[in-house]
Amino acid sequence: MSEPKKLYIKTYGCQMNVYDSERMAEALGGKGYVETKSPDDADMILLNTCHIREKAAEKVYSELGRFKGLKAEKPDLKIGVAGCVAQAEGQEIMRRQPLVDLVVGPQSYHRLPEMEAKTRTGEKALDTEFPEEDKFEKLKSRPKAKRGPTAFLTVQEGCDKFCAFCVVPYTRGAEVSRPADRIIREANELVERGVREITLLGQNVNAYHGAGPKGDMTLAQLIWELDKVDGLERIRFTTSHPNDMMDDLIEAHGTCSKLMPYLHLPVQAGSDKILKRMNRSHTAESYLKLIERIRAARPDIVMSGDFIVGFPEETEEDFQATLDLVEQVKYGYAYSFKYSTRPGTPAAERPQVDPAEADDRLQRLQAMITRHQREIQDSMVGREVSVLFEKAGRFDDQMVGKSEYLHAVHVTGSGAEIGDIARVKIVSSGANSLAGEVIR
Repeated sequence: MSEPKKLYIKTYGCQMNVYDSERMAEALGGKGYVETKSPDDADMILLNTCHIREKAAEKVYSELGRFKGLKAEKPDLKIGVAGCVAQAEGQEIMRRQPLVDLVVGPQSYHRLPEMEAKTRTGEKALDTEFPEEDKFEKLKSRPKAKRGPTAFLTVQEGCDKFCAFCVVPYTRGAEVSRPADRIIREANELVERGVREITLLGQNVNAYHGAGPKGDMTLAQLIWELDKVDGLERIRFTTSHPNDMMDDLIEAHGTCSKLMPYLHLPVQAGSDKILKRMNRSHTAESYLKLIERIRAARPDIVMSGDFIVGFPEETEEDFQATLDLVEQVKYGYAYSFKYSTRPGTPAAERPQVDPAEADDRLQRLQAMITRHQREIQDSMVGREVSVLFEKAGRFDDQMVGKSEYLHAVHVTGSGAEIGDIARVKIVSSGANSLAGEVIR
């Protein structure tokens, strides 16, 4: 029996890329590949790229340059680029880096086995189309090997919002939702393999409208179907758009016990002028009223958000409106970035904010976010939470897991095992985590 071929995948960016990398590994597993943690002993290297951050393409080219020596030593080594940079750059990647054998966009990774076979004949393989077939259905079923207690599950891809700063509609395409029965089937397979918590993924996940037995289903309806899956204990979803936060989804946060009290709901800015220039199609007031409704349904919910500072034409007054909104919402988590141009997006052509001013605003915003995050985390001390243990800690007899609010929790001497869910009393709050004791 021949030795299995080794596959090294480096994943950049979002949770959806993590999910995609898992499926790519499974697709190539049918061709005899097993994953390795080192590119040095790989027979194929795949970079699963993200185009969200600044100079994403240049960072990919830099990474590819590091493999020149390896390719010279191992002429049979195949190197591929997948994901959103692959979609955006296409043939240009092969032109600039001739060592690349394969370029595949995020809608075509179910075709990887055929593309890999093509590279083994000495040809280059390129596929950045938006095929009509369901890539998820084309992939083989997941192998039945045991896995960790948490998993991502993509239910929706693409976006029709066309925010002025974003490349997703161009790299992931229009909004497409997977049929509900296929999602339920995959969720059951994950639970059979040991998963107890599933995070539903989508570029615009709460716009989910997948086919169900009686017509298209909303995300809330899908969640209620997943609520029936025996052995699935926790459900989360990300990332949401304020305009698609429907009444039934808000209600589900108050009534579905498996839906965790945590919601990532990006607003991006607090100035209506900037929101309009971003093409966000909501206002600061409508967003704050939405937060009120969500908290009325689930008072203990922890909110998370995204912010862009230094967006073209942002003034200090506009930025102050963002600070005012953050002060009102008090996010338990938030991701904030300085605006950087994305070629081909409308905002790239507009007058840019001075980089030093944008840096200063980012520091001020992050200081406020950090203060609120710590206040919410500290408020957990003395409370009882439910913790799903995910891994062993750094110290002897220590386990680490996540609370229902997504806080990392460390427990020592509990006797808990990976996959256990236990009631824990929080006894202290650290910089980025909580410590607790299992309630016997």
